[in-house]
Amino acid sequence: MANDFSGLGLSAKVIDAVAASGYTKPTDIQAQAIPHVLQKKDIIGIAQTGTGKTASFVLPMLTLLESGRARARMPRTLILEPTRELAAQVHENFEKYGKNHKLSVALLIGGVSFEDQNKVLDRGADVLIATPGRMLDQFERGRILLTGVDILVIDEADRMLDMGFIPDIERICGLLPPRRQTLFFSATMPPEIQRLTNRFLRDPIKIEVARQNSTAETIEQRLVRVSGKPEEKRDALRRLIRGEENLKNAIIFCNRKRDVATLARSLERHGFSAAGLHGDMDQKSRMETLDSFKTDKLQLLIASDVAARGLDIPAVSHVFNFDVPTHAEDYVHRIGRTGRAGRSGVAITLATPSDGKYVDAITKLIAKDIPEVKLGGGSAARSEAPGTEERSEARSLRDGRGRRGGRGSRENAAPVAAAPQETEQPREERAERSRRPARNDRPRNDSHRGGADKPAREPGGQHVEGIVADSPFGSDGPIPAFLLRK
Repeated sequence: MANDFSGLGLSAKVIDAVAASGYTKPTDIQAQAIPHVLQKKDIIGIAQTGTGKTASFVLPMLTLLESGRARARMPRTLILEPTRELAAQVHENFEKYGKNHKLSVALLIGGVSFEDQNKVLDRGADVLIATPGRMLDQFERGRILLTGVDILVIDEADRMLDMGFIPDIERICGLLPPRRQTLFFSATMPPEIQRLTNRFLRDPIKIEVARQNSTAETIEQRLVRVSGKPEEKRDALRRLIRGEENLKNAIIFCNRKRDVATLARSLERHGFSAAGLHGDMDQKSRMETLDSFKTDKLQLLIASDVAARGLDIPAVSHVFNFDVPTHAEDYVHRIGRTGRAGRSGVAITLATPSDGKYVDAITKLIAKDIPEVKLGGGSAARSEAPGTEERSEARSLRDGRGRRGGRGSRENAAPVAAAPQETEQPREERAERSRRPARNDRPRNDSHRGGADKPAREPGGQHVEGIVADSPFGSDGPIPAFLLRK
């Protein structure tokens, strides 16, 4: 294995750009994959997040593209990413490492006008980076010809599966020339992904730099038992955040987009620098929020799995799982946002009494127990009435008078973007929506019912003002008469 980039067969232009970026030693997957890519071999790369797999295909592609030129509407290479953010980050990698090249790089993602994208395609693109939905939209409009693609990269394939993109991937592969090089990257290899590789790759070289579903040793993992009541759960999170002495920044994961916005507003009300990131935000707001987090203008990023998958933010000190992921593999991806590039990190998971089966699935997957710790100042799963802070928040939510500003300075707090009006959705957004479980399949515990977002109803179907669903009155008996007064 090469100890530096000069021994991997990369061109002088690429090596100079890598050196200028401050990198001297390739990661394991880079050292193993780059020589095979340069030899035009098909690759299956299996690596957990934070291992540098993006550069493992960007660097050799830059070298291979130094000869030849692009033609109008006929990209020479195609890179498929599951989300807009990932596509944008790959584009940034090509700009950073391709600064000595004069290559045309096109980005096809939702939230950007077709007209601007068409101009780039008409000039000819050496590299086309796209989400599957937008790519097929442009193909159906007659704006792209795929017969000239020499290299296909399918990145984050397991997430493509989760988001429902596999039929689109299969269709795209059918539109490409059969004699091409295919580079396939995934953190896990479920049977559906294995079937895809068997169908579309030719004698691939399999590279696995870590055991599948393993977690990095640089991450300190903790499990905290909390109440299933939304107000108490949010209070437990705030206490955990305040109790972490070395917390520089953190990504906080929720299972649902609705809960991302709710939690972001709650943290803002309590004086934290926080903002949400989810699939219903417009592209401009998403990128602004990400930029604020990357530049330390924002301390807490509350995100859904889809929004945060593969984000290249190397210096995240903490990850909080506000909701235990329902898919055990997502736990590995989530906590992989910290402890990257040899840095230490902390991952804290809040588990309610109804999360037992999900915690068991995670420990089985990673083949070790997550150390359980008590919340400072007593158990997080308290049976007594909420504290002053909880009562204040519950009151503001009941009365509809929730403060928009936090108690502290909000100069550095990025705004939480409102979800746009329902319009025609790009394919990638529709795929994300399709993943929502059917109504009858949704768990019935408190943490999955929206908490304070859903008002209680009278038998006649009318809203009862002043009652918060999942409050002590919501399930334990009849509503007191004084709360029914008009």
